[in-house]
Formats: sequence, structure tokens, C-alpha cells
Amino acid sequence: MTDPWLALAADADPGERLGELRHAHEVFTAAGRLERPVRPVVGESWRRSARARVCPDGAALVDLDADDVGPYRESHPLARAMPVIRELMSAYATDGEHLLAVCDAHGRLLWVEGHPLARRRAGRMNFVEGARWAESVAGTNAPGTAIAVDRPVQVFAAEHFLRPVQQWTCAAAPLHDPHTGRVLGAVDITGGNGLAHPHSLAFVQAVARAAESQLALLAPSPAAGTIRLSALGRDEALLIVEGRALRLSRRHSEILVALARRPEGIGGEELLVELYEDESVTPVTLRAELSRLRRLLGPDLLLSRPYRLASPADADFDTVARRLASGAVAAALSAYTGPLLPASQAPSVVRLRRRLDDSVRAALIARGDTGLLADWVSSPWGEDDLPAWRALAAAAPAAQRPALLARARTLDAELR
Repeated sequence: MTDPWLALAADADPGERLGELRHAHEVFTAAGRLERPVRPVVGESWRRSARARVCPDGAALVDLDADDVGPYRESHPLARAMPVIRELMSAYATDGEHLLAVCDAHGRLLWVEGHPLARRRAGRMNFVEGARWAESVAGTNAPGTAIAVDRPVQVFAAEHFLRPVQQWTCAAAPLHDPHTGRVLGAVDITGGNGLAHPHSLAFVQAVARAAESQLALLAPSPAAGTIRLSALGRDEALLIVEGRALRLSRRHSEILVALARRPEGIGGEELLVELYEDESVTPVTLRAELSRLRRLLGPDLLLSRPYRLASPADADFDTVARRLASGAVAAALSAYTGPLLPASQAPSVVRLRRRLDDSVRAALIARGDTGLLADWVSSPWGEDDLPAWRALAAAAPAAQRPALLARARTLDAELR
């Protein structure tokens, strides 16, 4: 099989593969050892699930109750794509006794629709609206793993990390904001082992593309003069100007972050201090960088005396800060895609990066939400965050607490 995202080749025997996978799952959960025929995408997901201390005999958690899930999903961007998703998938799901599901970027199921019998069966494992199916809570599963790797993926039977889910097979594809590329959630088809066919993965990919096209039609490109800056979780920022996307160099990324933070403008000497650790760097060097940046952006966007952007920038790091200030912790975490320009050593970037990271961590710890904390410590930037691990251990159910405390003690020893 050449496609690593497919669970089975078209001519594979599902029964034979199922037995092999069950054995491999038992070996991994008992000894932490991966054996054939576990696919790399599944093996990596199992490892992430284990690091997140997901119990193989556990269940997904219900984050949003019936009173909360309705208002939340009605205001979610994916609500505008649901008519086309239903048009393409509803008959297929109902006729095949499958389920269609759509989740947000945290893996919360916002819509679960399809055959009534399948819905009742799925309800017994908390595959219901409002439940969180992120890998950090529910282990390997198609919607959670599709979000984690930002790729369409199929998960067959015992490839699921949770044993109660291993009677199901699913295929899911991530859904993106058509203008920023940010992951908004995922669309999923869940049912029996018959879904472990290449056609089901191709089908859900096509649905995702149609949904994104619908979002693009309903949310037109930014108006003239709009500036969007994405600098979280990437070393080279992405600038979107009037619908045109520009990937910036590392130094230009640092300059744009500094200018976005100072819409009123900043003088050359002050900008030099903000950007360079080395005091021997001369103003000539900075002016040369700004000249190159002006050629890239155009003279009408980058102004001088003082240096400033012609229009205020809508920056992703400011979005996170605003949401934290308003108490919208879950919304802030959904917008936080990683540290600000992680490789940058520019003094102003380092200060802002630390301030933002500390603010997000403090808000998560104060909220004490096990799902949000689990998402944080399962991320590359949160996996060594000792205070967050301790907060998760304190907030988690008693059965999970010993393993989480052990992880915190191990991390404490490593950091010492």
C-alpha cells in the first residue's frame, strides 16, 4: 500500500488485519513497543496518546452539555459549511448506518448526525455532541488525529487507542479557514469496518474541499487595506495583504511583529534596540533591511518617519491576548498555535513571547479545565511545562492522578 493515510489496501483482508492490530495494541499498551503492521501515522499517534496519559480503557469526556453546545456551534465558523456537508454526506451516512460528525479545532464534536441505531451505539462511548475527541483526551481517532497532523486520515478498528472504540472505523479530514489556512476543525465519517476502503477517505477529503469552498464564498477575501499577520508557531511569519499572502524572512518577520505592536510608529534608533541583541549593529544595517522589506510590501504599506504600517495589523498574537483579557480561555487557546517566532532572539520578540506564554499558562491553570490542560501539555511547546502538568494532575479524576503526578515528578527531576 503506497498511501500511508489509508488504513487498508483495497484487496486487504480486514479480519486478518484486525487480529494483527489487536495484538500490536496489547503489546504497545503493556510494553510501549510498536510492532508490525502498525502504520507510522498510527504509531506516532499512539505515542502521543501515551505521553498524554490517555487510559486505553477510558472514554472521551463531555466538555459541553446540551445547553452549551447549541449556542457555541451556532457561532462557530463551521456552522456556515454545515448545509453543504449535510447535502453531500447525510444520505450516505443514513443509508450505510454510518455517522457524520464535525468537530472544532479542539476536537469537540459539534454535530453528530446519521443513522439512529448508529447514534445510540456511538452514544455509549461518548461519541456525542459536546464530547472532546482530541488525541490528548480520546487517543488515536480519525477526527482527533486529522487535527493533530493536519491531514486526512483513516483509522481502522484496533488502530484506535481506546479499546471501547475499536469496534468502529472512521475517516476524517481537517477543515481550514480559506483565507488564513488555520485549522477550524474536521469532518468525519464513522461506522463499521466497511469504511476501511480507499473510497471513504477520498469521499471525506472531497467533502472537506467543498466545505472550504463554501466558506470562501460566504466569507470573501479581506477588504482593501486589511493587514493580517500570523507569527505564532512559525519562524517565518505570514502576512496577508488584500488577499495576497507573503511569507517573510526571519528578520522581516521580527520587524513586522515590532511594527504591529507599535501602530503609532517607532523611530529608527528604538527599532534597532528592539531587533538586535548585538549592540555593534549599525543603523545602516537596519535601513537596508527596511528597504528590502519596502520593496517586498510596496511603498504604500511601510511608511517612515517614524517607521509604521499604513494600516493597523490584525495579528494572531494580539487575538490571543484580547481573548485572554476577556476571559475567553478556550477561544484564546484555539487561536494560540505555538510560541511567537520560536527561533527569534530579537529582544522585543523574546519579551512578547514570554509574556504571552506566561499569560496563556496562567489562564489555563486558573481555569483548571482538564481538557484544555491536556491539550497544552500534549503540544510541543507544553510537553515540558511543569506547572501545567501539576495543575492537570490536581484537576484530573482520581484514577488518572497517579500517572500524571509521576510524569510531573520525572519532569521536575529532568529540569533540575
